[in-house]
Amino acid sequence: MSSTHPDHQPEVSATILVPADRNGPPRSGNGGWSAGLLAEVVAEAAAAADLTAPVEVSLRRPPPLDEPMRVTEDAGTWTALAADGGTVLEARVADEEPEALPFPGVEAALAGAEHFLARTTPHPFPTCFVCGDARPDGMRVFPGPVPDGDGTVAAIWDAGEQVLGGAGRATAYPAGWAALDCVGAWALDFGERVMVLARTTARLARRPEPGRHVVSAVPVSRDGRKHRARTTLHTEDGMLVGAAEQLWIEIDPKNVGA
Repeated sequence: MSSTHPDHQPEVSATILVPADRNGPPRSGNGGWSAGLLAEVVAEAAAAADLTAPVEVSLRRPPPLDEPMRVTEDAGTWTALAADGGTVLEARVADEEPEALPFPGVEAALAGAEHFLARTTPHPFPTCFVCGDARPDGMRVFPGPVPDGDGTVAAIWDAGEQVLGGAGRATAYPAGWAALDCVGAWALDFGERVMVLARTTARLARRPEPGRHVVSAVPVSRDGRKHRARTTLHTEDGMLVGAAEQLWIEIDPKNVGA
């Protein structure tokens, strides 16, 4: 680990960049994709290249698009810095693994997608790369309530090469984190309230591969503007791919796109 001497300057260990089409809100990176980029650096460096290590990432400001972010490490904390030097993301190896949800099954996920909440409630971020219904080129994760699911929402993610590495602009690791992202907001009545991801602790048991997956989420708690959810990603035959625990912050709808 790096020295903590007062004169020590954190070492630049990598550079990450969120491609312009990997947005969440209109002019900033999707929270899960952005967090996954930094988490991959942390997992490779801090856990002896163990990409299955759980990583906690906090989003301090909207991640910029198509702008290289310098990643520094100091005393076990990795920080992604914007061009102006401001902190965008902070990450560390998590103390505990997030708990995975039970596999809801493909049929339940298909039923959930048929009742995607944005069909009846205006989508706050319709061009979101992960869950935007105005993005034919996106991941098209459209969660809805699972029948008799006691608050569970689920959807299908058909992972293709265009997301998992197609043109060399993406990798499976941040795609897995992105798949775990937006489903949590929809479990928390996204649309009725506008939220952005503030912190996520996630672990990928394996990198997602091309093919159909099931994403699911449950609400955990609400405290004023703070909302918490748990999300899980399985293959269509029930193999665990990843799990996350999330903190979402409710924002003023007038600030959408600001």
